[in-house]
Amino acid sequence: MLDPNALTHLKSTGEPMLTEPMLKQINSQIANQLNTGVLVIDDEFNIVMWNRFLQVHTDKATANIIGQSIFTIFPELPERWLTRKLTSVLQLNSPSFCSWQQRHHLFELPHTRPITTDSEFMAQNCTFLPIETDCAQKHICILIEDVTDVCHYQGQLQKTLEELAQMSRIDGLTQIYNRRHWQESLAQEYAKSRRHNKKLSLIMLDLDHFKLLNDNYGHQCGDMVLTEISALVSSLLRVEDTFGRYGGEEFAIILPETHLAGAMELGQRICTSIATASLNYNGVAIKVTVSLGVAELSDDDSRYEELITQADLALYQAKGQGRNKVCSAAFVTSFPLA
Repeated sequence: MLDPNALTHLKSTGEPMLTEPMLKQINSQIANQLNTGVLVIDDEFNIVMWNRFLQVHTDKATANIIGQSIFTIFPELPERWLTRKLTSVLQLNSPSFCSWQQRHHLFELPHTRPITTDSEFMAQNCTFLPIETDCAQKHICILIEDVTDVCHYQGQLQKTLEELAQMSRIDGLTQIYNRRHWQESLAQEYAKSRRHNKKLSLIMLDLDHFKLLNDNYGHQCGDMVLTEISALVSSLLRVEDTFGRYGGEEFAIILPETHLAGAMELGQRICTSIATASLNYNGVAIKVTVSLGVAELSDDDSRYEELITQADLALYQAKGQGRNKVCSAAFVTSFPLA
């Protein structure tokens, strides 16, 4: 039956009037069809209304919810943090927001991606809106948006970007750092060493007679040797050391906070380990040796490139003295003959 006030309005203006009961009915239907959680609480944080979205996702009967504290119905909520947030909304009469990037979820609600995401609960954006009624009582409307898909795809994107960034730093064959990233790391370590007056050493190493190995056994054998030697050297280094492929069969190691004697000791350990390593290619034992040049950053070095030059000079010295040995830049006075 049409409301008498609405009927009078219709006769006088020719336009229907939406009465308060009609507005409530419309608002209720809209709220219940939204694919967003709508939860209204009073200024004591008791639930006064929620929509069908929350009823479905919590599997709780509305009759058992209304009038109950939000913290009783949802015991998983961070009570101290949320109380401060809700109080701020009431006192300032200003909206507030919490994204899934700040907190993955507030309410433990199930999602529709049980297979493609490793999260147990729905990722949520939560908006807190102050509401004033005619009786001057304050309420807060909490909108709970399901952003599980956004969270999932954002995570996939971030993972892909990290993999791409890693690929840009890694040598495809040996899986150690490529020359570009290694050189950027050396520039950073050089700057730290100068700023904090720390020691810094460098080792350059080169596989002996590598061209002959490729000629005798083929490039696949050469690739195997490069990969195995890279893994062997990596196992001998500290976490803070930076190992990279400088080019071809030449490698380089940055040793932060390491003096020349310590670098020489490591260089000798690498030289011995490689010379005694058992490498096998198609049933054939492959013997490999390396020559190493070691240098320590000196007070006279004004650029990190000078440290590379000194280590390279020592490397040539090791090759000139018969290979399979370690030489220090401290004893190199001129370019040796290859």
